[in-house]
Amino acid sequence: MNTGDTAFVLISSALVAIMTPGLAFFYGGLVKRKNVLTIMMQSFISMGVVTVLWALFTFSLAFGPDHGGYIGGLDYALMHGVGMEIGAYGTTIPFLAFFIFQMMFAIITPALITGAFAERMNFTSYMIFLVLWSILVYAPLAHWVWGGGFIAKLGALDFAGGTVVHISSGFAALASVFVLGKRKNTSQLPHNIPYVGLGVALLWFGWYGFNAGSALAANGVAAAAFANTDIAASTAMVGWLLLSWIVDSRPSMVGALTGAVAGLVAITPAAGYVTPMASIVIGLAAALGCFYAMKFRAYMQWDDALDVWGCHGVGGVIGSVLTGVFAAKSIGGFSGLLEGNTQQFVANVEGTAIAVVFAFVATYIILSVLKAFMTVTVDVREQQESLDRALHGEEAYDF
Repeated sequence: MNTGDTAFVLISSALVAIMTPGLAFFYGGLVKRKNVLTIMMQSFISMGVVTVLWALFTFSLAFGPDHGGYIGGLDYALMHGVGMEIGAYGTTIPFLAFFIFQMMFAIITPALITGAFAERMNFTSYMIFLVLWSILVYAPLAHWVWGGGFIAKLGALDFAGGTVVHISSGFAALASVFVLGKRKNTSQLPHNIPYVGLGVALLWFGWYGFNAGSALAANGVAAAAFANTDIAASTAMVGWLLLSWIVDSRPSMVGALTGAVAGLVAITPAAGYVTPMASIVIGLAAALGCFYAMKFRAYMQWDDALDVWGCHGVGGVIGSVLTGVFAAKSIGGFSGLLEGNTQQFVANVEGTAIAVVFAFVATYIILSVLKAFMTVTVDVREQQESLDRALHGEEAYDF
C-alpha cells in the first residue's frame, strides 16, 4: 500500500464530491427564480440517497465479481470485504478508498439528468426515479465498462466516465424529455448568472479530481489527465465564446461557461490516454459539436431545459469516439486510430453506441412505468406559481 497514492485518491474523491453542490449552483442559476430550490434539492438529495444505495449493494453490482459480463455479484453488498486492505481495483490503495472515489461518480451522474426535466417533475417521483435509475442503469453500465463487463472485454476505453457518466446521463436526459413532455412556459433566461459562474468554478475545480484521480495513483498518467482536463476545457471555452460571438453576435458569459463544461465532458474518457495537443482538438470538437447540438435541440423544440443532452450526451459521444482516434501508447499504454490501431477505434464506437442505446431505452422504460402508476409531473398551476413553494414550502429569496 502506498500512502501517497492513497492520499491522492482521497483528495480526488473530495474534489469530485464538491462537484455535485457545484452542479446545484450551476443548474440553480440557470432556472427561473421561483424554482431554484427545487433543482438544487434534486442535486443535493442525490448525495444522500445514492450514498446509502452504494453502501448497501449498488457498489457490489457495479464492481463485484463478473456474472456473464452483465452485472457484478453481491459479494461486496453491505460493504462486506470493503476495508483497508488492497482490493480488486487499484494496486496501491485500500479497497475502501476505491469505494469512496467511485461513489462520488455514482452520486453526480443521476443529478446531471435533472437539468433536462427542470421545472416540471415532482419530488416524490424524482426520489423513486433516482433509486431505480441508480440500480437499473448506472450500476450495470459501470460494470460493463469498469467492472470487467462485456464493454471492457470489447476493448473500449473510458478513462473517467465518458460513457458511464456523461453519455448515460445525457441520453437519459433526452429520454426524459420525450416521456415527460414540455413545460407550460419553456422560456429559459438564467435568473442568476453569478450562481452559474460559481457552479462552473466548482465543477472545473472538482473535475481535476474526477479525471486525474481516475489514474488511482499519483503518477505520470494522473499528471497527463490533469493537464489534458485544463487544456480541453480552456480550448472549448474560447471556442464557444467565439462561436457565440460570431453566430449570436454577442460574447455570452453563460455560453463561455457552458463551453468549458462541454470541454470537460469531452476530455473525460480520453484524459489519461491522449497527448495535450490531442486535448486541444477534442476541446474544439466539443465546442463545435455541443454548440450546434443545442441549436438543433432548439430547432426541434425539445424541452431539454438546461441542455443536458447537448452538453453531456453529445459531448460524451465526441470524447468517447475521439478517444479511439487519439489514444497514444506513450501516455496511457493504448494506441488509437492515428497510431494505426483501427480495432481500438471500432471498440470505442461500439462501446459508445451501446451506452447511448441502453441509457436512452432503459430510462424511457423507467419513466414510462412511473408515469403509468403515478403523477410524475407537477400540474400547470404549480408550474406557473412556484415549484419551490408547492413542493418544499420554501423560497430562495425573500424580497
